[in-house]
Amino acid sequence: MSHTVAEVNAAIEALWPLSGAEAWDAPGLIVGDPASPVDAIHLAVDAVADTVDEAIALGAGLLLVHHPLLLRGVTTVASDRYKGAMIARLIKADCALVAAHTNADVVETGTSAVLAARLGLQGVTPIVPSSDDPARGLGRTGTLAEPTTLGRLAGELGGILPATAGGIRVSGEFDRVVRSVALCGGAGDSLLSEPSVLAADVYITSDLRHHPASEARENARVADGPALVDVSHWASEWLWLDTAAEELRAALPGTTVTVSELRTDPWDFVIVQ
Repeated sequence: MSHTVAEVNAAIEALWPLSGAEAWDAPGLIVGDPASPVDAIHLAVDAVADTVDEAIALGAGLLLVHHPLLLRGVTTVASDRYKGAMIARLIKADCALVAAHTNADVVETGTSAVLAARLGLQGVTPIVPSSDDPARGLGRTGTLAEPTTLGRLAGELGGILPATAGGIRVSGEFDRVVRSVALCGGAGDSLLSEPSVLAADVYITSDLRHHPASEARENARVADGPALVDVSHWASEWLWLDTAAEELRAALPGTTVTVSELRTDPWDFVIVQ
């Protein structure tokens, strides 16, 4: 059963309301004619050459990504530039592009919630609850069913997340006992000072920069605080795609929904010293 781009976008916004997006974010319809038909939807974390080509090869009428292609302003969409080239390819193939970013992070089945569920966390609540719905918000905290060690938890994450060149980095003693967990899919160093993060045994997130991570590590030595686990940004959010696909299939019966398994983590290899 065909739907229009407008109908699919309405279903996307019903699942992940734009009202939940951060003020700086730019989710929503990026490319596409609202009246064009959509028989198939393809999901990916990033709108890069490989995923755009994959969506077009699959005959998708709409590519739903997590990261907005036009999050920051551009002054040209010439085809000799990455963003312009992607837009041109999509328009020529009549494939729409929609992003569900922080509006997909905050919902009950969003990026952080999916990771929390895969870890089997109990008593899960947002790190920063939404003002209008305390069940929604950025990040998640909860407790493991049984205490474990930091090293074992990192190893479990290695089995849950798709492999990347950067792997999993850990700040803390391998045998440290952990039970309470705070986590944020994607870049989460902005939440390092949140009370529920500081109270957790471990904080799992991505893109931890030197200075915030170093300061958090040293503060933990003085006044307690969480161990840190830094995972691939792409990998931490890729887990959400299967959940999102199931929700779209339920919202749009008869529409084919596929998930990209292409790795769009930007790193290809690492030298371990």
